[in-house]
Amino acid sequence: MVDRLRLPSHGRIPFSVEFSPPRDAAAEARLWRAVREFERLGPAFVSMTYGAGGSTRDRTVRVTGQLAEETTLLPVAHLTAVGHSIDELRAMVGAYADRGISNILALRGDPPGDPLGEWTPHPHGVEHAEDLVRLVRELGDFHVGVASFPEGHHRSPDLDHDTRYLVQKLRAGAEYSITQMFFDVEHYLRLRDRVAACDAEQALKPIIPEIMPITSLRSARRSLELSGSRLPAELEERLVRAAGDGPEENRAAVREVGIEVATEMCERLIAEGAPGLHFITLNFARATSEVLARLGIELPAPLVQPV
Repeated sequence: MVDRLRLPSHGRIPFSVEFSPPRDAAAEARLWRAVREFERLGPAFVSMTYGAGGSTRDRTVRVTGQLAEETTLLPVAHLTAVGHSIDELRAMVGAYADRGISNILALRGDPPGDPLGEWTPHPHGVEHAEDLVRLVRELGDFHVGVASFPEGHHRSPDLDHDTRYLVQKLRAGAEYSITQMFFDVEHYLRLRDRVAACDAEQALKPIIPEIMPITSLRSARRSLELSGSRLPAELEERLVRAAGDGPEENRAAVREVGIEVATEMCERLIAEGAPGLHFITLNFARATSEVLARLGIELPAPLVQPV
């Protein structure tokens, strides 16, 4: 179960991966190629994102259900509050339950159109992620996770406020959190310390770091813009040098830097006792597989079987 991420006796740290619902038939074929490759590698779980404002709701439910029914993978379904009434949220949770899915990542979510724009709650919905956590827990025997933000959520006035809000979500019944992506391990370590200082009991719950191996400077900058995360100046300089000054970036050179940095981050996180590693895959298996291979944890046997 995702609420029981532990270091196995053979020394392999758990890893997990994030998929996104495909937009068309070609993207769906690519997703399933990645799914089958990761199925061989044995992640602890796989998560399926949920578009801003529920824009991918039907595809998210369908593909997550297929993961549950047609693979050996353990799926975690994203669920966002934005744009949904409580009745719609209840129906969504029911739809997941009907597909045998009992692991949900409860998120307030981003507004449609402009993810960094003003967030307005649905008049008949919930206002905060902690409310969504309580709603899901009330609906059945679900395991619920939430998001955490090593650099602070862009709507939080400061890091202390952001940490208190994470603790509230954990107190509401969340069993773990998955961080927003970051590129400086110190941000993760400071988040962990802030949670421990705020509530020692809640700090016992896993805070799983999210890693994005950079394979394109252009796409990385877009992801950073949407997430509010930042590239350290030194890393950005390395990536810019690798990209070159031609009309097309040197993707191979950027990719090599990205894989190297992701591997170094993972090594540090493992040394610092992170409970697992969660990779943004963009529905490709190759970059994450290369990082796992460099870490020496690319094993064919599944780590956690669905229950």
